[in-house]
Amino acid sequence: MFFRTSFACCLAVAAYGKPMARSMQVHNTRSNIPSSFRHLGPAPPDATLSLRIGLVEGNFSGLEKALMDVSTPGNPLYGQHLSKEEAEAFVAPKPESAAAVHTWLQENGIEINKVSPTGSWLAVSIPVSKASELLDAQFSVYNHTTTGKTFIRTLAYSIPADLKGHLDYVHPTTTFVQPFQSPKFNLVPARTNKTITPAPNLTSNVPIPPLCDFIVTPQCLQSLYGIPTFEPPVEPTNQLGVSGFDNQFANRQDLTLFIENLCPSVSTDTQFNFESIGTGQDPQGPSQAGIEANIDIQYTVGIANMVPVTFFSIGTQISDGASGFLEFIESVLGLTNPPLVLSTSYGFNEGELGEEIAANLCRLYAQAGARGISLIFNTGDGGVSGCVTQQCTLFIPTFPSSCPFVTSVGATAGIEPEVAASFSCGGFSNMFTRQSYQNNVVDAYLEQLGTTNNGLFNPDGRAFPDIAAQGENIEIVLAQQFGIVSGTSCATPIVASMFALLNDLLLAQNRPSLGFLNPLLYSLAGGPAFTDITSGNNPGCRTDGFPATQGWDPVTGLGTLNFPALQSALGL
Repeated sequence: MFFRTSFACCLAVAAYGKPMARSMQVHNTRSNIPSSFRHLGPAPPDATLSLRIGLVEGNFSGLEKALMDVSTPGNPLYGQHLSKEEAEAFVAPKPESAAAVHTWLQENGIEINKVSPTGSWLAVSIPVSKASELLDAQFSVYNHTTTGKTFIRTLAYSIPADLKGHLDYVHPTTTFVQPFQSPKFNLVPARTNKTITPAPNLTSNVPIPPLCDFIVTPQCLQSLYGIPTFEPPVEPTNQLGVSGFDNQFANRQDLTLFIENLCPSVSTDTQFNFESIGTGQDPQGPSQAGIEANIDIQYTVGIANMVPVTFFSIGTQISDGASGFLEFIESVLGLTNPPLVLSTSYGFNEGELGEEIAANLCRLYAQAGARGISLIFNTGDGGVSGCVTQQCTLFIPTFPSSCPFVTSVGATAGIEPEVAASFSCGGFSNMFTRQSYQNNVVDAYLEQLGTTNNGLFNPDGRAFPDIAAQGENIEIVLAQQFGIVSGTSCATPIVASMFALLNDLLLAQNRPSLGFLNPLLYSLAGGPAFTDITSGNNPGCRTDGFPATQGWDPVTGLGTLNFPALQSALGL
């Protein structure tokens, strides 16, 4: 293609020269840094910056229309997902954009290190002094006070005015990403590998035993949500992917012990597959088992009976400036046969990545949805204060939950009745507008809410979560010990497993995978496919947060899933 040839010819340009004079305009700015970061001083002029330069995509509006067409029940194109090549054709930059950015870099003697497969971004490595001149920016060193890690960032940068409409972003420049936090593991002393009494083999016709009010196991979930325990058809094209960030590693011995004691319907020799992204590893020492990774693997393998599960370990040495999120989804999109469901139990407070990179990630998620991939993300555990409980004056949405092209999952607690978990993050995006598929249910909620929390959130933003599942007192195995954990990250693999099972049944009938779920889910709002959660709230920011009410709410979304009713709604 033309733009790839143009970029390639830039690889042998001259040494760095003084940028040619062009009229500059501010392209991105932020007013402050997160409270957990500290400014240390100017960045050394000779320090090297590895930057990703994003080009404006050629026809994202066309991709978005295609996504909604193939994802909306009743549309003639419903289920006719795009191929890898068809999706890439929508997002490839226009030749004139590629030429304009190429010329700018060539004029300034900058060598391109790498070009993405679609040409939508290119990588360069330049000294701070060069970047400062090129972007009319002041780069400084910042320290994350908790981890001690240092980053070179700027609070604003500019681009030539004539590149407006061609150049989308330069990254990482204004992003300040917080480290992930894992759920706490609470030991259950009475349970050891020698004294385990397996949970009762529940069916939908058997009352849920009182034990499930205190410790939730896969069998509790199978009874509560009607998840089948029979062996599904197991279609070879079906696969469930689990992402592992932040040096979180899933342990095979822990999985075996979990299955032996808590999953009688699963073969005890069942294991997960492994894929490395970047420098991702797969260590199996007991002390290297990760709480988050074990939750995700145990509640996918243990519930999505016989559906192949792949654990994607994303290396911490990836320098995408987004904790590996960019590298991961781009790697998945590069696969000819990617997993049909992806479960991710990590995220950010919405402002941390910056609007440019959050929007770029969201567009990548739209590509995945158009190709028939269901993306499932947890909302976070800070109520209306974001990923974790923190001081705040305005409600803090989380990302990727706030991206309108993913399905976000909140948490519930208790069994009879099931109520909203108080930590379940939910609310309204400050970056992304609400999509039409949400309008009816969200407008109804806002009418009920009245003036409560006025001025603390953006009522026009993308509302989240979409659905919920159990997230409190979930039993797992860690380092060969049984314990309980809580968080929306527990609910996410549960939901992902249910959709993976539905995909298996669909594929067995030669029908397409579910793909982007939200238009389907909201078309079923108020029906038997959901158990409406009407009690509880998600406090934070010195408020009671949002209340759970009849219908959709920003604590538990549309409610928890009823598998048999979903199965029936899909004609299975």
